[in-house]
Amino acid sequence: MTEITHGRVLRIAGPIVLSNATVPLLGAVDTAVIGQLGEAASLGAVGIGAVILATLYWAFGFLRMSTSGLAAQAQGAGDAAERSAVLIRALIVGGVAGLALVIAQVVLFAGAFALAPASPEVEGLARDYLAIRIWGAPATIALYALTGWLVGLERTRGVLVLQLWQNGLNIVLDLWFVLGLGWGVPGVAAATLIAEWTGLLLALWLARDAFGPGLRQALARLGDPASMRRMFSASRDIMGRTILLQLSFTTFVFLGARFGDVTLAANQVLMQFLEITAYALDGFAFAAEALIGQAVGARSVADTRMAGRICMQWGFGGAIGLALVFALAGPGMIDLMTTAPDVQSEARSYLPWLVVAPLIGVAAWIYDGIFIGALLTGVMLRAMLASVVVYGLALVLLVPVAGNHGLWAALMVLNATRTVTLWRLYPKVLQLAGRGTG
Repeated sequence: MTEITHGRVLRIAGPIVLSNATVPLLGAVDTAVIGQLGEAASLGAVGIGAVILATLYWAFGFLRMSTSGLAAQAQGAGDAAERSAVLIRALIVGGVAGLALVIAQVVLFAGAFALAPASPEVEGLARDYLAIRIWGAPATIALYALTGWLVGLERTRGVLVLQLWQNGLNIVLDLWFVLGLGWGVPGVAAATLIAEWTGLLLALWLARDAFGPGLRQALARLGDPASMRRMFSASRDIMGRTILLQLSFTTFVFLGARFGDVTLAANQVLMQFLEITAYALDGFAFAAEALIGQAVGARSVADTRMAGRICMQWGFGGAIGLALVFALAGPGMIDLMTTAPDVQSEARSYLPWLVVAPLIGVAAWIYDGIFIGALLTGVMLRAMLASVVVYGLALVLLVPVAGNHGLWAALMVLNATRTVTLWRLYPKVLQLAGRGTG
């Protein structure tokens, strides 16, 4: 392996942080463009349609993480054929999953609107939006695999280029189709669909060496039983862990709703601080995935230890910076997100929890990257399960006593417990590196 240095970590993390910054921009432009039509139903239709698709696609997010760890370990082991086979297997899974969503669209959308009914006008426009967007499912899910593969091989500049292309083209086409051609809601859907498929073509070009001279050897490896078991085992564990994490946040939102509309709105504003934290620190978790995976693949305990240490140092550095920003600029950020005086006041009273949140949560996020890179996903799932149990106890004990403060305290307990459990299990990563992945 190339020497693991601070510069190498930053070269991996930097492009991820920049690419993440483009994600909320696209949502803002979608909203602003449709907002120019002056029709509340159009805004609602795009919003509910995007949420339905995001929920469906979210179920396949495991493909990015498992592909990242598998590709990094193949790279570290110097196994070019397996490195290509990892991507091809993931692309097959992504393509099949996307086609399954297309085929099942009538049932899926009927179920979605049964769970979240809307007015006839909004539902009609949302169905128009979904009928176009769903054809991008194979591309979108396949892009999870390609993104994970690029991350595992440290090609995060490619990920940045991909995000800039997709989001930039989407924005340009939004403006043209909606404001220029007057296509309305279908125009927003068509813009995203084109961006998704052209993004897939660009990603395949960025990963073109996976289909180079060693392609025949890679194809011969596709059905290898051991490799297939590793892929599906990692995918299963990551999906289970992600479901538990999502349920924890959903529980937080539902319990917050019991304290009234103002508190619910304040919590929603403050959750955006957590989104900012995740976007800003994701780069260092991705760096851990790539470097730990390669170090384990190369059977280097020293490199594994060094990669974990440096990624954790930069993660904490970023967390301290975010805590300072939230402490100093937090009130102003709240005022930008809402103009309601009662919500502003309520959000400020809970802001201290968001100041400490990056410091409490950063180690858990970096450890997630470490365990994904090592493909110790079963261990990660068990740690998450234990953390969720502790979180549940914290909710039972703290919320009745301290109300919404108790709710935020319980969320901090969740992240702190994730850190402690993964820290105690970290020696397993070093043991794995010592004996290799085979």
